[in-house]
Amino acid sequence: MPPDSHDGLSRPERIRALTTIAIAVTMSVLDASIANIALPVIARELNATPAASIWVVNAYQLAVTVSLLPLASLGEIFGYRRVYSVGLALFSAASLGCALSTSLPMLVIMRVIQGFGGAGIMSVNTALVRFVFPREMLGRAVGFNAFVVATSSATGPTVAAAVLSVASWHWLFAINVPLGAVALYLAARSLPVTPRSGHRFDSGGALLNAVTLGLLIVGLDELGRGESLSWAAAEIAGALLVGTAFIQRERKMRAPMLPTDLFRRPVFALSVATSICSFTAQALVYVSLPFLFEDVGHMSQIMTGLLITPWPAIVVFVAPLAGRLSDQSSPGLLGALGLGVMTIGLFLLMIMPVHAAWQDIAWRMAVAGFGFGFFQSPNNRLLIGSAPPERSGAASGMLSTARLLGQTNGSALVALSFGLSAAAGSGIAGGARLSLLIGVIAAGLATMVSLVRLRQLHAA
Repeated sequence: MPPDSHDGLSRPERIRALTTIAIAVTMSVLDASIANIALPVIARELNATPAASIWVVNAYQLAVTVSLLPLASLGEIFGYRRVYSVGLALFSAASLGCALSTSLPMLVIMRVIQGFGGAGIMSVNTALVRFVFPREMLGRAVGFNAFVVATSSATGPTVAAAVLSVASWHWLFAINVPLGAVALYLAARSLPVTPRSGHRFDSGGALLNAVTLGLLIVGLDELGRGESLSWAAAEIAGALLVGTAFIQRERKMRAPMLPTDLFRRPVFALSVATSICSFTAQALVYVSLPFLFEDVGHMSQIMTGLLITPWPAIVVFVAPLAGRLSDQSSPGLLGALGLGVMTIGLFLLMIMPVHAAWQDIAWRMAVAGFGFGFFQSPNNRLLIGSAPPERSGAASGMLSTARLLGQTNGSALVALSFGLSAAAGSGIAGGARLSLLIGVIAAGLATMVSLVRLRQLHAA
């Protein structure tokens, strides 16, 4: 068993630890997207309606989001390694359950359990990476994490399509079982034992967290789809009320589940804000452009996938580079520059012709992706590095929560944009352009927040 590590592992141990983290993070990120590709097949084979089958995706996303902060808190109490390993085991077991499912309710239940397991992985993986690398290599550590997430996101649709071309949808989940077994074996022999806090688990806070985020996500989803606007408004209002009570409760805690203590640190709070804005902008692009390409440009699904790919593909190369640079230069400045480039890329996408050539689309996507990748690693370094080591779990959980909240906001805003454009008679092209305009605003806002953070860093 590796010794208690406060300043990283030796190189051989580090490689084994990074391998198990990479496998687990890849599985959890892939499973958030590959089910989308298989939904039509799953609905047909399980005799479910398309609307009901959406819960195969929603159940996983909802379970992950509401459990990230509680599991991060458990990581601080019992050790990040233990929460990670239990989450990985639960994820793998639930994957087998998904593969063996014979009805939609059974599959949805297994996806909920799988989501809790995925949250166990995602809530503490960044905290673990902080203890795997030496302090002076923290930027490289978060760059590695960004690389794994970007690679998984970029290859998700391709992996799903490849599996479905030779096997049934069950294998999309079954493949996680042997991979999970390998990752668990490596985890037991390589992950560092991290310091534990002495605080107790806040079950009341966990409940308020689940209700707040659950109501918010469901409300945003219904608002975006234009279904029962009164219910959507009531759910969002309920989320705000419960969330206010949650914040008030957490302010009194010594080690709050919602890291209100860390939010008192301007750099941490501003880094979370820029992360939410950037992922909102990314989701606005990822969700709206396929409609523009396929419904207006009459492109195939394969061509659409290829045109989206330059963004995550360039992140794969830029994120590790930006992480290394953030160990040597000002991460605040690097993050601000990245957001500025991302804003320019989104503006270029917004003003491009509706029937632009594929080359014109691809280079614009690459510019936006370059800025996004150049921002993420320095931003995450600042977010994690601004928290004391004993609060790494809370910072890691907040990092993943910010990403999911941004993606949820972006998806809801796309649906709202298409609804507004339909009412105005501007159609899908108008909806896509409005979505991109909102993306430009979100990225521009994040750039301004990042510049404020830069002043905070200089002042410190």
